[in-house]
Amino acid sequence: MELNNDNYSAHISQQFNEELELIRTQLLTMGGMVERQVHDCIDALLNGDVELAESSQKVDKQTNEMELLIDEQCTTIIARRQPAASDLRLIIAVSKATTNLERMGDEASRICRHAIDLVEEGESPRGYQEVRHIGNLIREMVKDVLTAFARNDTELAYRVAKMDKSVDQEYSSAMRSLATYMMEDPRSISSVMNVIWVLRSLERIGDHARAMAAHLIYLVSGTDVRHSSLKQIKKTVAEEE
Repeated sequence: MELNNDNYSAHISQQFNEELELIRTQLLTMGGMVERQVHDCIDALLNGDVELAESSQKVDKQTNEMELLIDEQCTTIIARRQPAASDLRLIIAVSKATTNLERMGDEASRICRHAIDLVEEGESPRGYQEVRHIGNLIREMVKDVLTAFARNDTELAYRVAKMDKSVDQEYSSAMRSLATYMMEDPRSISSVMNVIWVLRSLERIGDHARAMAAHLIYLVSGTDVRHSSLKQIKKTVAEEE
């Protein structure tokens, strides 16, 4: 019986495409888990909901397991398939984005811990308005960067990167305001420091969302924009349209 090379090649190609689609789907599944965790940790803090904070913390174990699973699959695909060009970029982008998602989950867990501490202190310190405002920006960034990955939408990825600059500006302003408040009322230092650490975690989640946006732009364009200015990123995205 003769081996039909065309049929064999088509079968291998189909298997390869299914493997690539699987890691992409798993990334988005993990992203959905982290997006929910980020949403819940902010709500837990603002509403003083200890039960929600504790349940949100437990999600971190699941995201850690997802990271290990996706990384193993990416490594296996590279070893078995030796992909080139766009396929290799997809695997690299998924692997790096998975790491960013896992770190977002870590930051969300930290926010939950501070939320519980604040409930135990029994106070509603200054800074909740800033948490709400920056938290809303962060939630939008996480949602949009996952949508960008689902659609290969570099324009949306650019908007996520642009939004990160706004988050950084809001974060700096909040830090100055809270530092001044603590100097004026030293009794508030303990509780306000918890809020400061929350804001720091939110800012870091924004950084990871921006990094994911850069990975998506690299996947689509082949250009590494991780350390590029917004102007350079916009130019790269425009060249793809």
